[in-house]
Amino acid sequence: MLRAISLLLGATLLCGHGASARRVVSGQKVCFADVKHPCYKMAYFHELSSRVSFQEARLACESEGGVLLSLQDETEQKLIESMLQNLTKPGTGISDGDFWIGLWRNGDGQKSGACPDLYQWSDGSSSQFRNWYTDEPSCGSEKCVVMYHQPTANPGLGGPYLYQWNDDRCNMKHNYICKYEPEIHPTEPVDKPHLTNQPGDTHDNVVVTEAGIIPNLIYVIIPTIPLLLLILVAFGTCCFQMLHKSKGRTKTSPNQSTLWISKSMRKESGMEV
Repeated sequence: MLRAISLLLGATLLCGHGASARRVVSGQKVCFADVKHPCYKMAYFHELSSRVSFQEARLACESEGGVLLSLQDETEQKLIESMLQNLTKPGTGISDGDFWIGLWRNGDGQKSGACPDLYQWSDGSSSQFRNWYTDEPSCGSEKCVVMYHQPTANPGLGGPYLYQWNDDRCNMKHNYICKYEPEIHPTEPVDKPHLTNQPGDTHDNVVVTEAGIIPNLIYVIIPTIPLLLLILVAFGTCCFQMLHKSKGRTKTSPNQSTLWISKSMRKESGMEV
């Protein structure tokens, strides 16, 4: 029974850990359980004055050893979409706000050609995957690319302004997404990230700080409470049954008591004669 209890407790802890690892928290690096998948960070700023330009976003990612997001294929695009859906689900207080990705048109050393063909990834990736919104890129003075995230906007010709790409002026202020090399030990998200939201923030102070181990323990301990209560009830029941059986074995049976009395009475009768 103790072995079964241990297995149940271990399974609950693993489930709690897995649920925590799938959480997406603004400003916290999110990694996966293997070294094949990169790590990502969704940097969202509620205050418009705290959002950053393309170059500031790029420097912020590089200062942490990462790069501004490059996307290799549709699979990675869908992964980022699912993470943004988790981050911006109802009740989180996070709504409209596009995200810088690492695609841009800087004009340095580029040959002439059609405008869409001139965009390159800032991290040097050769990926040709694109997910432009209808009628984008518009080119001209708009050289840096954002991933749309405007759930409250009315749909346009290409549908809702969600997750497709749009070129924008590089000095515009947006959120951003960083990408990092895979980590052997994944970083778990924390419950209360710190977001700087003061006017005039630069890439030196837009980076979100990570909390300690206590918030992570909360996600592990809380799911185990029902199981611990069940274990305590089962253990108490077993102890009560064992104690009851032990008391039953120590009592003298009625037959033994009657037989003792009977023998004593016969001896007393004989003495009277």
